[in-house]
Amino acid sequence: MQTQLADFIKNQPEGREADEILRKCVHCGFCTATCPTYQLLGDELDGPRGRIYLIKAVLEGQPATVKTRQHLDRCLTCRSCESTCPSGVHYSRLLDIGRAVVEQQVPRQGLDKAVRWALREFVPRAGLFGMAMRAGRLVRGALPQALKDKVPLQRPAGAWPSPRHARKMLALAGCAQPAMAPSINVATARVLDALGVSLIEAPGAGCCGAVRFHLNDQDGGRDDARRNIDAWWPLVERGEVEAIVMTASGCGVQVKDYAHMLAHDPAYANKAERISVLTRDVSEIVTAESARLIEVLASPPGEPVRVAFHAPCTLQHGLKIRGVVEKLLVAAGYVPTPVRDAHLCCGSAGTYSILQPELSLQLRDNKLAALGEGRPAIIASANIGCMTHLEAGATTPVRHWIELLAERLGK
Repeated sequence: MQTQLADFIKNQPEGREADEILRKCVHCGFCTATCPTYQLLGDELDGPRGRIYLIKAVLEGQPATVKTRQHLDRCLTCRSCESTCPSGVHYSRLLDIGRAVVEQQVPRQGLDKAVRWALREFVPRAGLFGMAMRAGRLVRGALPQALKDKVPLQRPAGAWPSPRHARKMLALAGCAQPAMAPSINVATARVLDALGVSLIEAPGAGCCGAVRFHLNDQDGGRDDARRNIDAWWPLVERGEVEAIVMTASGCGVQVKDYAHMLAHDPAYANKAERISVLTRDVSEIVTAESARLIEVLASPPGEPVRVAFHAPCTLQHGLKIRGVVEKLLVAAGYVPTPVRDAHLCCGSAGTYSILQPELSLQLRDNKLAALGEGRPAIIASANIGCMTHLEAGATTPVRHWIELLAERLGK
């Protein structure tokens, strides 16, 4: 694709990156076939190829409009198009650049502006979010359905094993997950403890930065990244931890991207690159210890349990981890069921389910129908947003897959 970027951006780092991405696109349209919003809406401008043309036009100097912003807003950033693209177009990064420019040219107004501000300021603050979640559970029965869907019942977390092993890894607590499902990190700590690894959390680390960054507060997202790096760096610098473990694949994608986010920050670029290299999804950690896992897992009781695994977009398209969790579930005695159109998004997509509820619910209904075709006893996933979104519409229990492994431990 030929480009002639406008003067306002062509010599900026974002402009150079956008130009490189745009030039890789060959207009083939393979991405359109796997785009969830194009499948629902049938509009070329609600698919990756159409959005690329919109972004290109804006970067070449054509004024953005409310309609331009609307088409970009409807994108889930699921990155299914990146998995399909034969040319390696890094669409998600182009979208971040395009959205930031469009937001400057077409500022938001009224309720739209207020809701996005509230999400940026509220969700990333774990303490505030936790208080709100506890209050919501107290009055959950009286909440409107839309709010009730965002307040899952809390499962008992159990005890976090005391650090006792020479091998140690860091876990990111995050912002929403500690309040919504503290059992996930506890289950991870139990599984890793059985594998000879102590899992610890660093005080001061919090939101990965994805919420702010993808709501066009990219500077705020970078500040979140710097705070986490500061919290982790003493342990990393002293060589006291082997890895930084992500139990939410959405956070994993963001933290793995710290090197790119802070590449032009001389004080943090090298540190961010080191953090990105150390970051691993929990499935990668457990897979590396799979021989030991088989030794410590208890024999599965009775009939094998059928599990439908929903692979979050951030896991399969962002982190490029496919088929790994299913193998771990098999090793633990579960029976994964086939899932039609497993590449498609469930509609959660961070704050998308709040900002685009109609599309989000259509995608959720489609995903639950596909997950239910194999008549599973449990639906498993790997990201707290997906889990909460699916659970709100499901009649089948929804769990994080690491919790299922923890239940099989012989202790």
